[in-house]
Amino acid sequence: MRKLIFSLILAVAVMSAHTQSADWIEALLSQDSVNYADAALLVLEASDTLAAPTAVAAFTYATERGWLPRNSGADETANLSGLSLLIMGAFDIKGGLFYTITKSPHHAYRELTYRNIIQGRAYPLMPVSGDLLLFTVNRVLAIYGD
Repeated sequence: MRKLIFSLILAVAVMSAHTQSADWIEALLSQDSVNYADAALLVLEASDTLAAPTAVAAFTYATERGWLPRNSGADETANLSGLSLLIMGAFDIKGGLFYTITKSPHHAYRELTYRNIIQGRAYPLMPVSGDLLLFTVNRVLAIYGD
């Protein structure tokens, strides 16, 4: 499973105009939990929203737009609902009524679950591993990518 995910992400990265280095992606894959800064960098570059020079710049950009949970820190471990909010914003995915009204991480999580982007045994406060981050971004690119 890990090799499949890595192969898919590597293929997308090679074809993308804004690619991450293979070393950085390999380092992400090995992490049991990623922080919001690294998640923001990968998601923003995958969505062609911003080619940020650093993870902190990507985090700042996403925070200013309300794409990350309130009071989250750059070094804080990302959870699945926070990642969902980031993905919904960066990929400009229109949500249902409750997401549209609240723009909350919980409703973003529910929307991505409904759309089968988040699959399997998952819960909103689940820490996001490197594998899960890359798998989720790959699912979004497969469905909403250009």
